[in-house]
Amino acid sequence: MKRTDPIKILIVDDHLLVRTGLRMLIENEHDMKVVGQASNRAEALSAAKAENPNLILLDIDLGKEDALDFLPELTKVVPTADILVLTGLRDIECHRRAARLGAAGVVLKEHAAEVLLKAIKKVHAGELWLDRTMMGSLLREVTHGPKVDAETLKIASLTRREREVLTLIAQGLKNRDIGARLFISETTVTHHLSSIFSKLGVSDRLELVIYAFANNLAKTP
Repeated sequence: MKRTDPIKILIVDDHLLVRTGLRMLIENEHDMKVVGQASNRAEALSAAKAENPNLILLDIDLGKEDALDFLPELTKVVPTADILVLTGLRDIECHRRAARLGAAGVVLKEHAAEVLLKAIKKVHAGELWLDRTMMGSLLREVTHGPKVDAETLKIASLTRREREVLTLIAQGLKNRDIGARLFISETTVTHHLSSIFSKLGVSDRLELVIYAFANNLAKTP
């Protein structure tokens, strides 16, 4: 996709009125375009395959369906698409699950329209978008209680290059962007990331970002 091309967006929500409102909001932006709409799993997978969107705006609660149950399927159908979850739920564990399943961000429905538009642009640019309340709660979970010496040893085991990769991950960059920034291949970035996960005892990018913030390895956004 050329830089001048609009961001192609697929809206997945079970309410026609909400989809219509989101479409009007998004298409009022010159750099965004709605290429499809869906109200359930079957429609979402079909539209994603047919339209090949750059970003999928996904409501978690689709009436009788939980969109998180088929989020991994969406990432397989369009692996290049970013998924931004839109929800009215303030359940932190639900937000964590969304991130672990592949969502690049979570936006609460109570936020202003400008927040959603900004989140779309940030996620499309390769950054993570996490609600400040969510990030604060997750940090409190991780930092609850005294630090143990084991954490210091884990951090000390990181190489200089792994520290650089970790810092860029915390900034929300994707593997290909990290590779370009550090002049290394995307495969090498993946190897560094696997090593970091192993050394710090985390299982995914979200846990790594939270760990980095909690241990002052990166600045909180």
